[in-house]
Amino acid sequence: MTSPRQARLRFGFSMARWWSIVLKEFLQLKRDRITFGMIIGLPIIQLALFGYAINTDPKHLPTAIVAGDNSVFTRSFIAGMRNSSYFDVVGTLPNEAAAEDALARGTVQFVLSIPVDFTRRLLRGERPSLLVEADATDPTAITTALMALPGLVGPVAAKDLTGPLAHLNGTPAAFDVQIHRLYNPEGITQYNVVPGLMGTILTITMVMMTGLAITRERERGTMENLLATPVRPIEVMTGKIVPYVAIGLIQSTIIALASRFVFHVPFSGSVAALYLSSLLFIAANLTVGITLSSLAQNQLQAMQLTIFYFLPSMLLSGFMFPFAGMPRWAQFVGELLPLTWFNRLVRGILLKGNGWSDLWPSVWPLAVFTVIVMTIAVRFYRRTLD
Repeated sequence: MTSPRQARLRFGFSMARWWSIVLKEFLQLKRDRITFGMIIGLPIIQLALFGYAINTDPKHLPTAIVAGDNSVFTRSFIAGMRNSSYFDVVGTLPNEAAAEDALARGTVQFVLSIPVDFTRRLLRGERPSLLVEADATDPTAITTALMALPGLVGPVAAKDLTGPLAHLNGTPAAFDVQIHRLYNPEGITQYNVVPGLMGTILTITMVMMTGLAITRERERGTMENLLATPVRPIEVMTGKIVPYVAIGLIQSTIIALASRFVFHVPFSGSVAALYLSSLLFIAANLTVGITLSSLAQNQLQAMQLTIFYFLPSMLLSGFMFPFAGMPRWAQFVGELLPLTWFNRLVRGILLKGNGWSDLWPSVWPLAVFTVIVMTIAVRFYRRTLD
């Protein structure tokens, strides 16, 4: 027969027992350093990224000049571009071919082309035009800057068309600015977002699946059998990666087909270039997943590390927000992430039709990243269960 005291222990609420459970949970959190780091680190990272790094109104965008004419009027217009804070003139180009190459490679965002006879036609009252070509693969990054260009004509005319030239400063304006949006002339957002989704989806799936690979072995107790075999760490790592490569290529195919036939994204480049770039990017992400799997003690920690890696990759790669609008430190961090380079590769292939010479500046960082991270993964691979 149950005594009153036993009944109270069974059905009553004990502050002592409750406090013991609370202390136990705090002790577990203290011992689980990855979880504790996530609790502190995630809010700090989000505050830093959204508070400082994310900017939907980018300024100081790289701009090149093809100067067929160099006069007081053209110099005043270039100075006006600089003073607007949207354009950062990084140099001059010899001709239009060099301008097209710079825009295709993504080394500049804008090119201002000044005709050879611009000043002569201006003084004759013929209303010549300046040409500004913009890389419109990311419409958000250039819209505000392009809107500022027509407003520069009036101040230049008011400053330089004085005295005997005052009659040229009227309506219509003495000259105008023609804007060409290259690669995405209609500014369709899907042309920028959908190709970027390929890298984003591959990142989260490849890192997550491989991040659970070794921790799953450990939790299921099959790691002992694996450790007892005469298999080298590099053999274990690469052996676990290969099956997921096929999964990644299937995902790439699905996204590429949807981009072309569902969202009607142009496919100007080579299919082979797209698949080889995807293969390299898949390898880079799989090495990250294997590295996280080697560092984590269980699947929960592997998932936490995956989220910790994915968040800055998504926000700092130029997928959601213009890369050029980020501060220098954020761009530096973004260029350490493979998703940044892959976004440039896939958009260059689909929208610009880039060839191998144009793709190489984004290919070699991915290759170096893969080799470095695989070396780290092999080094941290545990030959024992400790």
